[in-house]
Amino acid sequence: MFDQQLSEHGSSGRATAPAAPQGAPVSGASGGAPGTGPAGATGAAAGDKGLRGNSVGLLSSVVLGVSTVAPVYCLTATLGPTVTAVGVQMPAVFLAGFLPMLLVAFAYKELNKDFPDCGTSFTWTVKAFGPRAGWMAGWGLTVATIIVLSNLAGVATDFLYLMLGEMTGSGTVAGLNDNKAVHLATVVALIAAATAMSYRGMTATKWFQYGLVGLQLAVLLLFAGIAVAKAAAGDLPDSVGFSASWLNPLEVSSFSAFTAGLSLSIFMYWGWDTCLTMNEETSGSAKTPGRAAMISMVTLVGSYLLVAVAAQMFAGVGTTGTGLGNPDTADNVFAALARPVLGSPWSILLFVAVVASAAASLQTTFIPVARTLLAMSAYRAVPPRFGTVHPRHRTPGFATVAAGLATAAFYVGMSVISENVVQDTILALGLMICFYYALTAFACVRYFRRSLRDSLRDLVLKGLAPLLGGVLLTGVFLQTLTDAWDPEYGSGAVLGIGSVFVIGVGILLLGAVLMVVYGVYRPAFFRGETLRQDTPALVVED
Repeated sequence: MFDQQLSEHGSSGRATAPAAPQGAPVSGASGGAPGTGPAGATGAAAGDKGLRGNSVGLLSSVVLGVSTVAPVYCLTATLGPTVTAVGVQMPAVFLAGFLPMLLVAFAYKELNKDFPDCGTSFTWTVKAFGPRAGWMAGWGLTVATIIVLSNLAGVATDFLYLMLGEMTGSGTVAGLNDNKAVHLATVVALIAAATAMSYRGMTATKWFQYGLVGLQLAVLLLFAGIAVAKAAAGDLPDSVGFSASWLNPLEVSSFSAFTAGLSLSIFMYWGWDTCLTMNEETSGSAKTPGRAAMISMVTLVGSYLLVAVAAQMFAGVGTTGTGLGNPDTADNVFAALARPVLGSPWSILLFVAVVASAAASLQTTFIPVARTLLAMSAYRAVPPRFGTVHPRHRTPGFATVAAGLATAAFYVGMSVISENVVQDTILALGLMICFYYALTAFACVRYFRRSLRDSLRDLVLKGLAPLLGGVLLTGVFLQTLTDAWDPEYGSGAVLGIGSVFVIGVGILLLGAVLMVVYGVYRPAFFRGETLRQDTPALVVED
């Protein structure tokens, strides 16, 4: 249970802190009873938002992190584009993409240890840089999540009909996905189902998630093992022998190509921080989420490297046939490699794994956006309704439903306008991810600035590592902006500027406008009355 001790800002100890400053956030984004309405005038400690404490353990946190990332879906969608960008250095780029994520993970781990709050990037950036920077970090996370959710639902629908067609041997069934009305109806149904499951909470569907994540990892291991064995047999026309140079990022042809591949690689790791957004519901919330994030990251990078090497050995990087550089199969590599690698009928396992990956991630990806909105509501940065916690399920009910409706509206709206707009929005996703991850990394350095000289550990893990991670992500962000300015980047141009640039920058500017408008309407948060540097955190007993 929660210990009623408070940790002072920047302190690693557990000494009792002074009372919360005037205007500090109060219990639960709810009045008298948890989960019934907006924050009241008086309340308990800063971290109590009415969520179900001690309901998630280490294993569940790791499963959440891996599930949200959706490794099978990420691999089938990015193996081809990454090879197109960097060739045989694909494994090196996957490894390089892991570095900034690892460095940022140190920032998340240290910030969570000192101030466990489900608002994560939003809350920590506010405490480091002030309300406006924090609000934009929360906006970046929210928009990135909605874009990912919509894409996951679309991919899950695509593979659902591919799987059904493979199972029935019917091209007509598989072709149902080409009917826009059927496709959109299925997408909306999947989003509704995932929203309902997330509304009930992680504990209600724990074993469902365990099964889906276990299935994904097992199929990836099977695929990699058979691919390597067949490539080693030497009777495949496109196979190539493994070379250690594949792991050397310095052999990428150009910096622009490297950043293009790195942007895809960073997208592949996005979502591991879901472990942290569940921190107020996790047993030992000061330490367990950080450990889970690290385990999730290691699991992901190991899986990605293994499959990348195996696929490259089996298929090569050619632009025809099963080659990973073939533009006709680049957006769905596993669909092209399923039968050549696994054979029939076992090839269906890859289709099942992609559907399972997208379905599992579709449910868990609601967690970070719902809890970020809950925290923003608790600190009065968004309307109070987003702070409503379901009295029985103890989940951010209104925020979860709102995220589901926004996801469905976004996907349907973009699809009606143009499929190219959907693809451009996904390309712009990397900008959102780099934006709020980099902000969080820099927030860690500033947040702990007074304690960096206390020990070598503090200097490295709270200062140098997050700083380097933030710099690397900022570099990718700026390079991607530069590349996206080109009218040839993405599906077209708007007034001579690349459509991806217009969408990415437009989304950030829209967030800035909404922030200004809400600040005029309800200025308390932006005046520093609800959350600031000296706002104390609720410490959880291990």
